[in-house]
Amino acid sequence: MCAHIHIPMHNTRVEDAWKALENEDYENVFALDPEEVDNEISASSVRTVTHGFSMVKGKLNHAMEDYIVAETKQLDHETELGLYAIFDGHSGERVAEYLQSHLFDSILNELDFWTDTKNAVKRAYRKTDDDILERVASSRGGSTAVTVILINKETLVGNVGDSRAIISKAGVAQQITLDHEPRSEQDVIESKGGHVSKMPEVITKKVFDVLGKVPRVDGQLAMARAFGDGKLKEHITSEPDVSIKMIDEGTDFLILASDGLWKVMSNQEAVDTIKHIEDAQEAAEELVGEALHRQSVDDISCIVVRFE
Repeated sequence: MCAHIHIPMHNTRVEDAWKALENEDYENVFALDPEEVDNEISASSVRTVTHGFSMVKGKLNHAMEDYIVAETKQLDHETELGLYAIFDGHSGERVAEYLQSHLFDSILNELDFWTDTKNAVKRAYRKTDDDILERVASSRGGSTAVTVILINKETLVGNVGDSRAIISKAGVAQQITLDHEPRSEQDVIESKGGHVSKMPEVITKKVFDVLGKVPRVDGQLAMARAFGDGKLKEHITSEPDVSIKMIDEGTDFLILASDGLWKVMSNQEAVDTIKHIEDAQEAAEELVGEALHRQSVDDISCIVVRFE
C-alpha cells in the first residue's frame, strides 16, 4: 500500500533543524521561516514512502499475541506522519492490543513532543505502562514495543523488549534498536532484588522449540524491559531506548518485526531476502514466508517501509 508521504532530499536548512533536535538544542529546532522551508522543499527532489505488512499466528496453542500499527496520520494540512509499530504480547494479548490503540496517541499528545522529543516519548511510554498496570493487566501479561514515527527525513525510534527495527542502507543492514536481553541488564536487575536464570531442565520439546533455555528475569521473562508484567515490575522497566535516525538517499527500506522472525533470520539475511523486491507488501509477505520456511514456530509480525 502507498503511504503517500514525500520526503524532501538535500534540504540543508531542515537538516540543520533536525540535527539540533537530535542534539537537544531546542532553541534552534524550529528556528526556520515557514515560507523559506516551503520554498526549499518545493525545490528539492522527493522520495515516496510505501509500506506493507504481514502477520501469521505461531504454532503454540494460544491466540495470536502480536499487534501492529502501519498507517499515516495527517496532523494538519502541512504535516503528515508515518506511524509504524510492532507489539509482541506474552501471557495473553491484552497488553499488546492496548498498546496498538493507545501508545501513539499518548506520544503525540505529550505537550512538548515537538520541543523535547526524546523525553516526551519516554514519558509517554511510562504513562502508558502505568495505565496498563492499573486498567489492563495488573500482574500477568505484557508486551514488547518497537515504534517508529517518520517525520520528514527523520525516524524517531523507540523500543522496549526484543522486537527489532533495522534499516537497509545501500544493501547493508543496520540495527537501529537494542534487544533488551536479561544478561545485558543483569546488574540492574540484581540491584533491584531480582535474578537472571534459565528455564528448568525438564520442559516439553514443543515449549523448548519456542522458549529455549534462554536467560530469564526471575526465571520467567526473556527480556529485561516490557510493558505490563506487574508481578515482575520491581525488577524490570518499561523505559525505552529512543533515538533519531536520518533517512537519506542511501536508505533503501526499514524493517520492523517481532522475534518470531529474528529468531530464525539475521539482520543481513532479512535485507538480502527482500532487497530486490520493490513492492513493500510483497516484501513483508516474503519475509514472513521465509521465516516459516526456516521453521519459526512463534507468532510473526513484519512491517516493511520502502523509500522510493
